[in-house]
Amino acid sequence: MLSIKNLRENYSKGQLLEKDIPPHPIDLFDAWFQLSLSSGVKEPNAMVLGTVNADNKPRSRVVLLKDYSKDGFVFYTNYQSDKGIEIEQNPNICLNFLWLEMEKQVRIEGIATKVSQQESTDYFNSRPDGSKIGAIISDQSKPIGSREELNKRLSEFDITNPIIKPEHWGGYLITPHLIEFWQGRANRLHDRIEYKLVDGNWAYQRLQP
Repeated sequence: MLSIKNLRENYSKGQLLEKDIPPHPIDLFDAWFQLSLSSGVKEPNAMVLGTVNADNKPRSRVVLLKDYSKDGFVFYTNYQSDKGIEIEQNPNICLNFLWLEMEKQVRIEGIATKVSQQESTDYFNSRPDGSKIGAIISDQSKPIGSREELNKRLSEFDITNPIIKPEHWGGYLITPHLIEFWQGRANRLHDRIEYKLVDGNWAYQRLQP
């Protein structure tokens, strides 16, 4: 049996040097994200969302990025889910993208705020009907007796009526104040570039690996 302590990769697919770093971190994120799309990364928009609960204990789960711009990063969820309640209590969150195929990672710290109801409705209406119905019949994060009970809710849903976005479902915009880019390098001497928002302007520095 292979010992876990002997699992090891020697990264060699890229580098992140100062001469290649744009002034705004979203430009670098966009370049990396577009590369992930063309590189065959599976679900490149999958990101780990970290929150803090009422007991000041960290919690994380994987969600899907649905939009990004220089304003920040957008995802959608049930506002009454665990993550929605935790964001309501403490909007400080962390995001993490890991693209192993490219040996790249991006870590983001920021503040979460709800997007407009119109923006949430527009996105909800663009989803497949099955995804819309799932958002309606599932009380996300709440206990349920069995899979059969969930299937029963699905089978009893009246699909003859318009499928309307629930009030408790919508998007969050994560406005970043720190973004770190990590590029795997040989001998664990990885490239790490950290952008911080200082007085409304982005500044970056190299971090030791």
